Amino acid sequence: MGCGVTKSNQLQLKPCDRGNISVPAMRAALLIQRWYRQYVARLEMRRRCTWNIFQSIEYSGQQDHIKLYNFFGYLMDHFSSANSQRNLVSQMFGESEVFQDAEWERRFCYKDIEVPDVYTGPHLSFPLSISNVTELVHAFKNKQVQSFLSKQQNSFMYMLQSQSFSSVSGSCRSECLSADVSPQKLHARYVLQLLGKTWTLLRLMPNISHVGTCRHKEITICGDLHGHLEDLLLIFYKNGFPSAETPYVFNGDFVDRGKESIEILLVLFAFLLLYPHNVHLNRGNHEDHIVNLRYGFTKEVLGKYQVHGKMILKLLQKIFSWLPLATVIDQKVLILHGGISDKTDLNVIAKLDRHRFVSALRPLKRKGASAMLKEAALSADGDEEFSAGRRRVQSLSHGTPLRLRQELPRHSVHSESGRTGRSVEEELRERRRLAGLSLSSDSDPAEVLETDADEWKQIVDVLWSDPMSQNGCVPNKVRGGGCYWGPDVTQEVLDRHKLQLLIRSHECKQEGYEFCHNGRVLTIFSASNYYDVGSNRGAYIRLGPDLIPHFKQFQASRSTRELTLRQSVGRTERSALQALRMQLFAHKSALIREFQEYDPQRTGLISVKHWAAAVEKVLRLALPWRVLRSQLVTSSTQDGTLNYHDWVNQLSVIQPNTEIANTSLLETLYKHHSNLESIFRMIDTDHSGLISFEEFRQTWKLLSSHLQTDISDKAISDLAESIDFNKDGSIDINEFMEAFRLVEHSRAEMEVLPSPE
Repeated sequence: MGCGVTKSNQLQLKPCDRGNISVPAMRAALLIQRWYRQYVARLEMRRRCTWNIFQSIEYSGQQDHIKLYNFFGYLMDHFSSANSQRNLVSQMFGESEVFQDAEWERRFCYKDIEVPDVYTGPHLSFPLSISNVTELVHAFKNKQVQSFLSKQQNSFMYMLQSQSFSSVSGSCRSECLSADVSPQKLHARYVLQLLGKTWTLLRLMPNISHVGTCRHKEITICGDLHGHLEDLLLIFYKNGFPSAETPYVFNGDFVDRGKESIEILLVLFAFLLLYPHNVHLNRGNHEDHIVNLRYGFTKEVLGKYQVHGKMILKLLQKIFSWLPLATVIDQKVLILHGGISDKTDLNVIAKLDRHRFVSALRPLKRKGASAMLKEAALSADGDEEFSAGRRRVQSLSHGTPLRLRQELPRHSVHSESGRTGRSVEEELRERRRLAGLSLSSDSDPAEVLETDADEWKQIVDVLWSDPMSQNGCVPNKVRGGGCYWGPDVTQEVLDRHKLQLLIRSHECKQEGYEFCHNGRVLTIFSASNYYDVGSNRGAYIRLGPDLIPHFKQFQASRSTRELTLRQSVGRTERSALQALRMQLFAHKSALIREFQEYDPQRTGLISVKHWAAAVEKVLRLALPWRVLRSQLVTSSTQDGTLNYHDWVNQLSVIQPNTEIANTSLLETLYKHHSNLESIFRMIDTDHSGLISFEEFRQTWKLLSSHLQTDISDKAISDLAESIDFNKDGSIDINEFMEAFRLVEHSRAEMEVLPSPE
């Protein structure tokens, strides 16, 4: 270390040297310092702007999903059973499958599934041993598990599954089974056996797990993983495998978005079975089979386990409903996925029947006796599958035993929030309004009990809520579910339960963690590179007896660690801008209509101010559009106005592969392709990957009603025929969705802010 240089590598001048520096040199040093500060400030501005884009688009998608679910729930409650759309929605939600636990256990029996000699993947024996679990982890680490089979294999499996599995010939049956017994992944027999053991164990666990620390043992707390297996394996590498000496709390959202969600579940469940007192799993808002339809987990499981995928998903649906809702450490630290509200009561949460809320997107409802009698009469006319699940329902009176009442079907709708103290009737009226349907109704065929509504509010707040800086508690309109709660609510709830810290997840943070509410709320997020490579770090917490959190940050991608700050910001910025252009493309017609409001003379020109106002009014993403203008608008006139027709035509996306003459239908397809995929996967109850023309038509009728748009039967028929490539009268879901993925033209069209040089 030379004279005058500290360990921080900053130049420090001795008093005797200062007089030897010339004035020009000092000015040059100050200019360099000022330039560097501006450079870093601009990079930080770009990074924050990029972050806002990603987060706004993500939350907008959640709103869209919940609004669609509101609509379906309303159909379930108010359409007659004889109506074809009601039957379709009933089929989508699988409401006929009401079985007792013993029946479920028989359905998920793994013993008839043989493991062939050609299988060379991990072999599990129960009760699990440490060697079993480490073998499983190393198998996944060594990439012995493939995310997806080739498109040709998928098409072949879909063709086989379109028939009754029992009718497939012996040779075809062997080939069919081989897809689920690939030596490159855990065999389906072991998957079902592991899930079955997990389900049995979870049913013995309380709603709130209580954990204690000791002098020589720290508890590790992980946030969202979202299918990022690489992050989980890196945490184990840095921190050690779960054990009696290294206990863990995993705070929900294990699945969706990433491509290795099922592997994460299998690893976590294996460690849970091995160390049930030292591994704790909280439920997240993505541990929900309805959410999984949209965000990728359902597709992942069916892609990896074509033969037994449906059975695996059904068992996971049961498991998710039994996951504990919270963990408390030393009676002082509360860990839950989303957050709290001014109505949160841990005593109520500890006593409710959590498994009844299979999907937290909707409160429970019980049908009226007259509606059940009508369904019983209809099912007697020949709907064997529907009637099978109803035969054990003997009474709907309030005197019905609790166990039987818990087995009754529930149909309902999710709302934005019910935290304002309104009655159940008012809340239902608000849901009908949010669904965009008539507020008038002769009678409500479903009954929401006060207890059920209160319990649902407790759960949806725990899974969906976010903190805010202002005092109070308001509906979370950004996500569409749960609430925003302020520092005063944190203080009141924690003090009431004699707690000192709330640890939650649910929100991606750029550094992997973030404090708020005077240090009493801590967000932890463990999926690095969540939005794109370089977008964020992951982190986990180590908590000892002093209950002071110690953070460990990481970046799973080696290529990201090698990027400079400028390269990392530029890469994520390009990805965010492309996602934003796709949103703009999906709203072209609405944007042009809004631009014309500011252009009554139809000159085709508007000011930048009006352009920004119109874009925000249509997309509602709360973004700094005037700051983003230079990246989204490549040309303007000399007086600063914008030719909006040219701008719309220059959006850097290409037309989809499918040739469709109806441009409005084309725009609708892309704008709602995520909702369409969710609907298709609901309709595809046998998980064959195929839907009929009639199901396709009914899907579009449902979506048209939801969007209040008029799409003719001919347009729907023409679309169905154009994408039925093999002309077999059915539509491949994956091929259909892939036909409407929009991609960028080229990197040249995605310029970012110029560097400060």
